[in-house]
Amino acid sequence: MSSSTAQDDSVLRDPPIPRGEKRRREIAVVAERVFFAQGFTDTTMQTIAAEAGASKETLYRHFGSKEGLFSEIVGSRANRFLEGLDENLRRPGTVGEVLRSLGTRMLEKMMDRDALCLYRIVVAEGPRNPDLGRIFFEQGPERVKARLAQFLEAATTRGELRCTNPALSAKIFSGAIITYYHMLGLVLPERPTATKAEIKAHVDEVVAMFLQRYQV
Repeated sequence: MSSSTAQDDSVLRDPPIPRGEKRRREIAVVAERVFFAQGFTDTTMQTIAAEAGASKETLYRHFGSKEGLFSEIVGSRANRFLEGLDENLRRPGTVGEVLRSLGTRMLEKMMDRDALCLYRIVVAEGPRNPDLGRIFFEQGPERVKARLAQFLEAATTRGELRCTNPALSAKIFSGAIITYYHMLGLVLPERPTATKAEIKAHVDEVVAMFLQRYQV
């Protein structure tokens, strides 16, 4: 292999993940599975350590506490969702097209089985451990609302929308998109997931109502 080819390959390859960071991610994946199976309160750091083939000291060194480990899981899920959200918000097209793409992604992700399981844990454990609710809200819904509000504010500045309170408009849009199907997923888990046609019809109607209110 020529030196130029070797250099090209080195550029194309992702940089290696440091061993400590790789182990941290592996533990978080195991912890998520245990939390989903047992709930937050009934899960111990010892249980997670045993499942991950690690010591409790390793867990505490990486995450500080069980709450810290839970925060890592929520944050990781939120980051993956926000990466896709940002892709939707940057896509070319009209405001309506962007909102339809965004709304579809939001609804599909909120109906995901693991996302619903995480939400159930937060709701069930919230009264006993309010920090879980705070962690979930700040890492998830608040960050999504902030991203959407920035998009609506920029569209207003460009003269495409008239959102005098972008944060409020973002809450209204998000609520209209996810509330009904999210509630169904939480209280009727045996119900079949919404079809693509149902999702499209729902999102199209929400976007149409939103634009009727806010489009210039």
